[in-house]
Amino acid sequence: MAIAPKTAENAIGLEEIHTERQEHPKGQKTFTVDEAVETIGFGRFHIMLFLIMGSTGVAEAMEIMLIAVVSPLIGCEWQLQDWQVALVTTMVFFGYMVFSIALGLLADRYGRWKILLLSFLWAAYFSLLTSFAPSYIWFVFLRAMVGGGVSGHAQGLIIKTEFLPTKYRGYMLPLSQVFWLAGSLLIIGLASVVNPTIGWRWLIRIASIPGILLILVFKFIPESARYNISTGNVAAALATLQRIAKMNGAVMPEGVLREPAKERRGRFKDLIHPKYFRTTLQIWIIWLGIAFAYYGVILASAELLERDLVCGSTAPPAQDSGDDSEESRSPCHCRLFGPAAYQTMIISTVGEIALNPLNILGINFLGRRLSLCITMGCTALFFLLLNICTSSTGMTGFLFMLRALVSANFNTIYIYTAEVYPTTMRALGMGTSGSLCRVGAMVAPFISQVLMSASFIGALCLFSSVCVVCAISAFTLPIETKGRALQVCI
Repeated sequence: MAIAPKTAENAIGLEEIHTERQEHPKGQKTFTVDEAVETIGFGRFHIMLFLIMGSTGVAEAMEIMLIAVVSPLIGCEWQLQDWQVALVTTMVFFGYMVFSIALGLLADRYGRWKILLLSFLWAAYFSLLTSFAPSYIWFVFLRAMVGGGVSGHAQGLIIKTEFLPTKYRGYMLPLSQVFWLAGSLLIIGLASVVNPTIGWRWLIRIASIPGILLILVFKFIPESARYNISTGNVAAALATLQRIAKMNGAVMPEGVLREPAKERRGRFKDLIHPKYFRTTLQIWIIWLGIAFAYYGVILASAELLERDLVCGSTAPPAQDSGDDSEESRSPCHCRLFGPAAYQTMIISTVGEIALNPLNILGINFLGRRLSLCITMGCTALFFLLLNICTSSTGMTGFLFMLRALVSANFNTIYIYTAEVYPTTMRALGMGTSGSLCRVGAMVAPFISQVLMSASFIGALCLFSSVCVVCAISAFTLPIETKGRALQVCI
């Protein structure tokens, strides 16, 4: 009858006893996911991760930047007013805002990889549908759906962050900006060729190709080991870490992977937990302001080029002089982009990587907070400099520097947000921040494309003031994440 007590135990009791014995074996070594990631180090797996997950930036940039090069054409085709053209961009970011929170919540509960795949399928599907839009209303609705899908692309950054060793995050994550730059240059280059020949509908179809191709290679990237361990799936986390160690030619730490599962994952109230409340509020302000400035610069660039607002210039737009193209003879009498305008857009876009080396040094030596404060302050200054009477070359130079600075701002806040929140709420933290970010992006078109037409200096002062607020907010952030290990839970 010695086995009677064991028989009386229920299944839950047996499981608890078994778990306790596993968690506390006498004299057995254990290690965490963070210790395993640091021990395995950087290698072939991380290069593959960087190339595949980084390429999500190409697809995202092409879908987002698409509106800047298509807006004049749809405005002409459907005889739209300025506010209607601005509304297209606003609705793209409205879709991004709504879906960003939902997808972040789902990613913390069901996995980063699944949501990333779903978001790419969603964005590609609605992007292709947009190219067949029969009217302005359908175009706006379908682009809003595309924005919703693109919001899930942030999971690629989270996966990269959770696999990278601490000392490499400050270097590898900013380098991902190269992919956004590539996507931006690619869509501008394609627009200069496709728009005047086969039209904007074909441009949209071509722009969806990179996203479709990426879906095919996602299978080479595993689910985040940090996510798996947070859900109690120790076997999957261990298998992933062993695979990475094998690819990198490294050895796993000695002992058994041991980290308690976190039942509380992806909860909104965790974002306003006393430990993170102030950080969350300030991050939201910064994200909103950075997006407002970033998309303000992009759309203001297009507005300056479209309207030829170079101080003191009385010459007709470059594309009208000696240009016998179909665009210049448009019966709608629209100011459409010509070769010179596309060239200027390419030059200013290249600026997005101009400060990348300095940005990387600042992030790693000055820290995330001070680096962001400095670049935000400089962004405010260059917005005001746009009001100076200058030549076309001078205007291009100012736009070049502005694009470099706003890009550096985005680099830093992306890294900071991914590092400051623990695994149990990292995707939700990124999702809500991305959502607030799109509020700024939604307002930007009306400032760059509507207010700027009425008051140039007023629009510039507004952009500059927001950047100053963000600089102060960045400087006073309560947590510095430089050299800090990723947290697992609150």
